[in-house]
This record gives sequence, C-alpha cells and structure tokens, in this order.
Amino acid sequence: MIDSNVVLTGQTLAYTFYVLAIIALMGWFAYKVTRDGSGKEIKPVIFYSFVAFLVVIGVSLHIVTLQTIPWKSMDLNRAETKADKEFHITMENHEFRLPSPKLIIAKNETVRFIVDSKDLTYGFGLFKSDNTMAFQMQVMPGHLNDILWRFDRPAVYSIRSTEYSGPKGINMIVRDAVEVVE
Repeated sequence: MIDSNVVLTGQTLAYTFYVLAIIALMGWFAYKVTRDGSGKEIKPVIFYSFVAFLVVIGVSLHIVTLQTIPWKSMDLNRAETKADKEFHITMENHEFRLPSPKLIIAKNETVRFIVDSKDLTYGFGLFKSDNTMAFQMQVMPGHLNDILWRFDRPAVYSIRSTEYSGPKGINMIVRDAVEVVE
C-alpha cells in the first residue's frame, strides 16, 4: 500500500494551494467592497466565474485524493476481503493482551485485527519505528472493533493506544509487537 506519509504530503500541498486560492478570493472581494468608489465595479460574471472555478477545483481535489487513500479499496470491498491471518487482542485496565508476545506477519499478507475492550474506550494504533502511524482505530467496549490491513514491506511496529483513557493511558505502548517478515 502507498505509504501514509506520501498521501499526507500530497494532500497537504493540494489543499494548501486550494485554501490560498480561497483566501485570495475573499481578500479580493473584501478589497473591492471596502474601497472608495472609483466608478469601476466588479462585473458579477468575473466574481461568479472565480467562485465556480474554486468549486470545480475543490470537488476535483476530493475526487483525486479519494483515489490516493491506500486502504480505500480494501475497506469498500470488505465483505469480499478474506484475511490471511486474524489476531484477537483484548484491552483492559490500561493494558494490551496480545495472543503472543510478538505478532509475526508475512509480507503481503492481509491481517484482521479484532480488538475488544473490557472496560474503557481505547485506541489501537500501529506505529512504525520512526514513530509515524501506519493506522489506528477507536476501540469501544461492547462493539465489534476490527480493522483490515495489508502489509507490503518488512518492518517492525509498536502498538499504542491512540485514545485518551485517563492518566494511565500514556503507558499503553507495546514496543516491537508486530513484525512483518519476507
């Protein structure tokens, strides 16, 4: 799957330029409205053409960036996606209870993490060795909490809680808990 950092960088650049164009429109409009009359007025066709252009660009950005989300197709075709492995993980009393000390996954395997909370709302996130997040989900007691992920490169991941669950929640980290091997 495409690395999340690549997706984030591309979306950051695209949306930054888009927001700057919107700010330019607002500044231009404010300048023209607050200026002393010079006999020159804004032609409505110019203003509305610029607004229409921004709408088309905004909708296009959403369509294009939707295609860059790496997990989109797996999530949309979830009913047909068969996991190669499943890991059942329990969270209780600010602790992760893993099925084994290290979860071993083969490269290109699709894995389903089924996470159950026995007491509080927690987060379940997988983090790379550089502390960037691969994925995360909220884990609520009494609900089915699962996520599918395909691992396409060897790596070692830590598991962390990504949801505030009180002061003890800061220690909810299992370092090097998941290893993806060739």
